[in-house]
Amino acid sequence: MEVAFRSVTRTFGREVVFRGVDHVFAAHSRTALLGPNGSGKSTLLQVVGGALAPTNGTVEHRCEGRTVDPDAVYRLVAFATPYLGLYEDLSLRDTLAFHHRLKPFRPGFAAVDVARTAYLDRELDKPVRQFSSGMRQRLKLVLALLSDVPLLLLDEPTSNLDAHGIAWFGELLRDHLLDRTLVVASNRVEAETALCTARLDVMAWKPAPRR
Repeated sequence: MEVAFRSVTRTFGREVVFRGVDHVFAAHSRTALLGPNGSGKSTLLQVVGGALAPTNGTVEHRCEGRTVDPDAVYRLVAFATPYLGLYEDLSLRDTLAFHHRLKPFRPGFAAVDVARTAYLDRELDKPVRQFSSGMRQRLKLVLALLSDVPLLLLDEPTSNLDAHGIAWFGELLRDHLLDRTLVVASNRVEAETALCTARLDVMAWKPAPRR
């Protein structure tokens, strides 16, 4: 999927998060969005995925040469983000079934395969609210990476992962990224951006401080 930004600005009230973004995330590209906490990485990522509309400017999504209707973009995007909530009262089995109805898994993956990939196959009947933070993060990552979509958006994907979990994430991403478009928001964590071939500093689009 290609995502084209043209003079994009996003504000919240009087706060300008970023301004004048002109950039094309080319189909099959692998891009890191870099910047400190509070710099607007997460907001920019949500605009890339169509979860937030720009305040000014335009964002166009194109898949296989065709423009995607804005109302249909969500079906072609998978997010894994710290702010993405899970339905905590559902069991893992029900969570996987619910997700699959919205976004089918990649060919060859049934729900139990997704759980096994995240080392959660013994937890299928446990409510998600009983999962540790690391288990939840692994679940978010497999739901994103094993969804059959052309655009993957990851926000600080190694959050709440220990050293073994970080190594697991790197292998999962290498094995399942394929030719999909990837955008990763990161605080310059090498393990998160190792596969990225382009790096964008979001501070370049911040308004100049007032004097």
